[in-house]
Amino acid sequence: MFATMQIHLHPQNFFMKLNTVIFDIDGLLIDSEPLWNEAADEVLVDYNIRLTEQQYIATTGLRTKEFVQSWFRYFKIDEAEVEKAEKKIIEIVLQKIKNNPIIMPGVPHIFEFFFEKNFKIGLATSSPQALIDLVIDLLDIQKFVLATASAEDLEFGKPNPLVYLNCAKKLNASPFECICFEDSFNGMIAAKAARMKCVIVPAHAQLKEERWGAADLKLSSLQNFGELHFNLLNG
Repeated sequence: MFATMQIHLHPQNFFMKLNTVIFDIDGLLIDSEPLWNEAADEVLVDYNIRLTEQQYIATTGLRTKEFVQSWFRYFKIDEAEVEKAEKKIIEIVLQKIKNNPIIMPGVPHIFEFFFEKNFKIGLATSSPQALIDLVIDLLDIQKFVLATASAEDLEFGKPNPLVYLNCAKKLNASPFECICFEDSFNGMIAAKAARMKCVIVPAHAQLKEERWGAADLKLSSLQNFGELHFNLLNG
């Protein structure tokens, strides 16, 4: 005889109303991805490494340490140099953001939208806590953000879902109650692996790529998110 396996599904998990929103930072709230690339170029040139645009795109959303490790292994650079290169890239990026912060379109709108709905709001990013703190100050969003989570010191970064799960836990929210806003493929995979709704807002040049199909919604700008989109996600 074959054993019968009983699977207990919990319908409430699939019909929970959304009450929490978690935002990525780089490339979504601030136009910092080009700055990370510039900083990496400035540091990697000392190791005779010059990355193409496609190589940068492939590693978008990874932590700086993982980014450096990946390319140092690929170009056979001594891994003893990773920590030094990582630290230097982060220092350069923070300074570049301070000198020229470029806020993405729709940022004030999207925070006000969810604040008015009494949503719990968090930030979850691969970037270090220093960047989170800097961006919160630059965007003046202290009153909105209830929790933040950085993957900097986690065992695994995006596309692993841990940073999103940590942020949800800090917000006392079930993953099934969360919407995540992302701009990168690795971030989208992390959000979906966490069993959260995911709105993807890719860079304009990547908007039509088929790889965004796993997202629950794709937008060209945060400014375009409205009541209709919210109702579709919360249906």
